[in-house]
Amino acid sequence: GVAGCCAKTTTAPLDRVKILLQAHNHHYRHLGVFSTLCAVPKKEGYLGLYKGNGAMMIRIFPYGAIQFMAFDQYKKVIKKQLGISGHVHRLMAGSMAGITAVICTYPLDMVRVRLAFQVKGEHKYMGIIHAFKMIYTKEGGFRGFYRGLMPTVVGMAPYAGKLKPEHGFSFFTFGTLKSIGLARAPNLLGRPSLDNPDVLVLKTHVNLLCGGIAGAIAQTISYPLDVTRRRMQLGAVLPDSEKCLTMVQTLKYVYQQHGIRRGLYRGLSLNYIRCIPSQAVAFTTYELMKQFLHLN
Repeated sequence: GVAGCCAKTTTAPLDRVKILLQAHNHHYRHLGVFSTLCAVPKKEGYLGLYKGNGAMMIRIFPYGAIQFMAFDQYKKVIKKQLGISGHVHRLMAGSMAGITAVICTYPLDMVRVRLAFQVKGEHKYMGIIHAFKMIYTKEGGFRGFYRGLMPTVVGMAPYAGKLKPEHGFSFFTFGTLKSIGLARAPNLLGRPSLDNPDVLVLKTHVNLLCGGIAGAIAQTISYPLDVTRRRMQLGAVLPDSEKCLTMVQTLKYVYQQHGIRRGLYRGLSLNYIRCIPSQAVAFTTYELMKQFLHLN
């Protein structure tokens, strides 16, 4: 939980800008990443960069906690019950952990995106509780909270890198880099764990580097599905919502309207800037918290 909150707060302004760009908010649609980062404080004040972050923290603590815990548990089960080990069980456990965490916390993600998409002076939702009430009453009860879940789950099997700090590919890449690094160069890259000298862990700067690489690889693979999810989550807020009812419809619509670079991969450069430090902080905090809580 702590790992998730630290990671997300680090990159909250970039998250807000990404949502505004992905869904072509009419106030900022003509701007690029850096010009939007400069324009938001001018239009909405510096706290505007953190809009939706309260809902994000409420969501990310249980998300991070469920995901990291589930990852360790699934890994043990897959190894013991199915006899699968090595890289495959890491990839499977990461994907399953991501899906478990996302299903448990998806309504909070929905509310966070709606709040982050709002611009000062045009507020439809007054806060987290009001957004929950409005979505529930106006968009079909509980079903309204799970719009865009399908591209999220599909995107997790390979990616699971969204603290989301990291399911399938990012857990997989991080775990693989960690095991190779400690096996090949234990003295250069590793050090004894603070809570258990018999366990070797990565040095902090190496941890940060491996987490960043894991995030970058995972982002590249799953980004179009992330764009799809955001547009589906925003639903009724967007004028073209009737064309984005299913995952396939949304993918086709974004591709036809905006193409690959300006549609399916719009905001990717920003995602690299935000996901690399976010993933690095998430994995490093997680490893440090494990030592702090004597879990090695």
